[in-house]
Amino acid sequence: MGVVIESSVWELSSSVYIFIFLSCFLSLSLFPFYLSQHAPTKSPPSSDHPTCSSSSLRFQRYFLLLYSLASVLEGLWSVYGEFELVYHGISKEDTVTFMLIGFAAALFVGGFLGLVSDLIGRKKICLVFYTLHLIVGIWKRIASSPSFWVANICLSLATSIFSFSFETWAVVEHDKQGHRQDILNETFWLMTFFESASLIGSQVIGNWLVGSNLEKGIASPSTAAISLAIVGIICMSRDYDGIPQTVTFKDYKVSFYTYILRDRRIWLLACAQACLHFSIVVFWILWAPTLVADGREVYLGLIYPCLLGARMLGSTVFPWLINASLRTEDCLVYAFIIQGLLLSIIAYDYQEIGVLVTQFSLFHACIGLILPSLARLRTMYVPNELRGGVISLSLAPANAAILFILMQRGYYRTIENATMIAFGALGLFIAAGCMHVLKRCGKQPYQNWHKL
Repeated sequence: MGVVIESSVWELSSSVYIFIFLSCFLSLSLFPFYLSQHAPTKSPPSSDHPTCSSSSLRFQRYFLLLYSLASVLEGLWSVYGEFELVYHGISKEDTVTFMLIGFAAALFVGGFLGLVSDLIGRKKICLVFYTLHLIVGIWKRIASSPSFWVANICLSLATSIFSFSFETWAVVEHDKQGHRQDILNETFWLMTFFESASLIGSQVIGNWLVGSNLEKGIASPSTAAISLAIVGIICMSRDYDGIPQTVTFKDYKVSFYTYILRDRRIWLLACAQACLHFSIVVFWILWAPTLVADGREVYLGLIYPCLLGARMLGSTVFPWLINASLRTEDCLVYAFIIQGLLLSIIAYDYQEIGVLVTQFSLFHACIGLILPSLARLRTMYVPNELRGGVISLSLAPANAAILFILMQRGYYRTIENATMIAFGALGLFIAAGCMHVLKRCGKQPYQNWHKL
């Protein structure tokens, strides 16, 4: 007599998506009313120049379009990449090897690309980002059995460029055209909002292109990536101003030592950025194994947009907070502590899926608030001419730590998933401490200093 094993399926309620959508809508709709009630009585000086205001809005829309395009490219490979490895029969051990190769490239090469962008120009490095995606798309399209380690290196370098290039370009362009500071703050949270929305869109595009016929649809995302990369290259090249960089490497090195290495506030900011990056990567490595640990079947493709929707909701909180009488450092201390507590609870292997999804969503809501807040602090403390180098170098310790724990977990089996999550929680508590110390030694009142 055979034994029938019934599989239990956990499904996310559709009311969750409705709640997130309505919350984002209300946050965006009510903010102008709140701003009108709490706006300063004296208009900013730049309000007398409608031409400046219109040019800043025009650049903001153009920038967000290109940034969203880049986010779709990043999301398309992240969603499609794991499926592609399974389709080609890549083992888990080889998958770990490819991940190690990618993080090694991000550490030893990507960590210095920010310095290169400061020297050669931010728009040039954005062009390199699209070019790398174009190369990967063509490589996977024409090769029947593509070399995944080559693709991983290119995509890891592209992700490293994505982490700093567009933000740096937006800040430098904002400063060059003399736009208002509130426009830049608005751009920061809109970047997080549109990036999250674009990542959801990339999932929809990937599923639609692959479809039910795997033999015919397996190459479709590569074709889409080629098309999107070409559009990005054309848009970036069309408006390329061609202004040469005047700073030499010798001057850059002296400035970096004087304004960055000798300023402990920037060290604190870089440490917080590294801890956040480490915890986010650990989360995305382990979120799926954590959800399915109790043996129930879970539709991860339906939970993924929920997490990104929570991040969108968190980003809409940012404009409310910066217009309130709260310091950015205080908000970051609370957000990092909440994130650390959430990961600490998850590290105890509590396996009720509904509670885990709630914790994951709160974690990403905090990310939506933290990312624009850190960008705002970089504008306060980091000179624009050195911004790319600071961001890329601040991610190097995180990439080194990720390499270490992946080797310990993937090869030597000396640590467990819960230990990795606990390390991520510890990093977030360290980031909260950095923000607390930064507040104590920060500028009073805030000042913006960009020129060296």
